[in-house]
Amino acid sequence: MDNGLQFFDIILFAALAAFLVLQLRRVLGRRTGHEQPRDFDPFQQRSPEDSGNDKVVNLPDRRGGQREDDITGAANGAAEDPLASGLTQIKLADHGFEESGFIEGARAAFEMVVAAFADGDSKTLRPLLSNNVFDDFTGAIQERETANQTLETTLVGIKEAKIEDAELQDRTAFVTVRFVSEQINVVKDSEGRIVEGDPSDVTQITDLWTFARNTRSRDPNWTLVATRSPD
Repeated sequence: MDNGLQFFDIILFAALAAFLVLQLRRVLGRRTGHEQPRDFDPFQQRSPEDSGNDKVVNLPDRRGGQREDDITGAANGAAEDPLASGLTQIKLADHGFEESGFIEGARAAFEMVVAAFADGDSKTLRPLLSNNVFDDFTGAIQERETANQTLETTLVGIKEAKIEDAELQDRTAFVTVRFVSEQINVVKDSEGRIVEGDPSDVTQITDLWTFARNTRSRDPNWTLVATRSPD
């Protein structure tokens, strides 16, 4: 009889231990908002053998995509809409492409590039931009350094991020995103005196950024290939 009770106690304690472990895992796995930020980079860094490859913007990859007949049907209905037609052609070439996921990654790319440019961080910018865009950005950074000036940028928020244009040229997809952001930009000299801007002035800025990707590549990354202001 005692052996039976002991056996029952063992089973009971084992069940209780399993329950406590499960609860602990749930607590440890939950983010509370007070954790230190993780070293998460929305851009996939290139390996040395890919150093000449410009497909570097790692926008979220939505595998599974849409059925080919669904996309073809959408193409028939989008013939009169250049944007819808362009998106449909990209989806036909890349079944992993999906607008909301793309915008999510594009927003992260925007935040990272704006911060790196303000900090003069060419090392961070290099794997994120195409060669031409990188040259433009680093040229502006070098001009700042020559003038012994620094740029302080506060990205207050992104009010809008939407796809403005999309097209497929041969194997390459081009997607242009309109960003409307609120920023505070202040330029200071070597003595810390403000030479341009106002730290209390929040400015609304509209940018058009174009990302590109070879749809035949297994690499899901996109490259920032052009930036401009609307006409």
